[in-house]
Amino acid sequence: MTALELRPEVTTTPAGDGMVLLDERSGRYFHLNGSGAEITRMLLGGADADETARCLAERYALSRERAAADVDGLIAALDGAGLVAR
Repeated sequence: MTALELRPEVTTTPAGDGMVLLDERSGRYFHLNGSGAEITRMLLGGADADETARCLAERYALSRERAAADVDGLIAALDGAGLVAR
């Protein structure tokens, strides 16, 4: 998957160091912690999953595998919640 694209009905709002996503179709809110918000901002900004994982691994001294698992896990969670555009 390249850059993340949310469905048009999903809005984002900063919330402290995190982010809140509102699915206007269902009225459900999704809260992302600081790490999740950072990953989401990178992906929404055009970075692909590999680039995002590489950046996180360097910034936070994580293994590349751990960072990639975190990025992939967040993408899967957003997709599973129906927030990702197809």
